[in-house]
Amino acid sequence: MASDFQRSKVDLVFGAMDTTGDGYLTEEDFELLAARWAGLRGGDEELLTRVMLGWWEALRSAAGGASRVTLDDVLEVVDVLPASIEAVHGTADAMFGAVDSDNDDYVSEDEYRVMINAWLGTGGDPDFARLDLDGDGRLSRAEFASLWAEFWAGDDAEAPGSYVFGPV
Repeated sequence: MASDFQRSKVDLVFGAMDTTGDGYLTEEDFELLAARWAGLRGGDEELLTRVMLGWWEALRSAAGGASRVTLDDVLEVVDVLPASIEAVHGTADAMFGAVDSDNDDYVSEDEYRVMINAWLGTGGDPDFARLDLDGDGRLSRAEFASLWAEFWAGDDAEAPGSYVFGPV
């Protein structure tokens, strides 16, 4: 069962993903999020839609094929993620490709901020220096995967990955 800390992390992202504000995640929410992200990023909406709809299908499947996914459904998925970390890394890889808008195989602070603003709005304030594990001013694919896994499958409030979407 998800801890209070895990619940607070997931609740933050669930609220951001629920673009229609109806308390459920639907395919429309993921399409709208992809469009918002593409508008901020200025580019490949098809890639972003493909990544986001991949997320939707995974969540929908985990919720038994439902057309609407609840916060509790997402928390049930989070409960099993530590045992299936490969799936988390697969999602991280797809997300990395979506965030790395200049395709240089690194995520810059600016690219990261675009993702946060797309997901959370302009109020998102990630501490990029905290996320930059090797201090080189950018996130490698491995750093991104590690942070992503800490966020979705971890329960350590002090872990850098707990701050992927900013303070919880």
